[in-house]
Amino acid sequence: MSRPEVHDLLAPGSIHTSPGGQYSFRVIGPCCRLFDREELPWPCCRLAWRSKEPSWRRVGRRFVPDLAARRCPSYSVELLQPGSRPTATVLTLFSVRLVRELQEWWYSRHPRSMEPDNIEPNLEALIDH
Repeated sequence: MSRPEVHDLLAPGSIHTSPGGQYSFRVIGPCCRLFDREELPWPCCRLAWRSKEPSWRRVGRRFVPDLAARRCPSYSVELLQPGSRPTATVLTLFSVRLVRELQEWWYSRHPRSMEPDNIEPNLEALIDH
């Protein structure tokens, strides 16, 4: 059985129930789940090469997109639990998959994706496909 595909973003401020139904969450906005390479143990395997090397010789960016979450939507959310104060966290919905065009916007490697005005996908381009 394949996972359902996501064709649009959850609206900021909207409230949803978790996939298991244990809690609710309010969406703050979409985000990219990042992996901190500084948290790798010493010596570590460099991501660009398959050899052991000390942490001070790592090359490349410190934060890289988390490959485990790149096909699924991640949101900055506020957990709403009865009897508790709201807690801000990042939630990845692993039970659904992003359509290819939306995945490209979410985890793009193109320089255009890093521009400050690229805060939401071009929905017209998604509708055409």
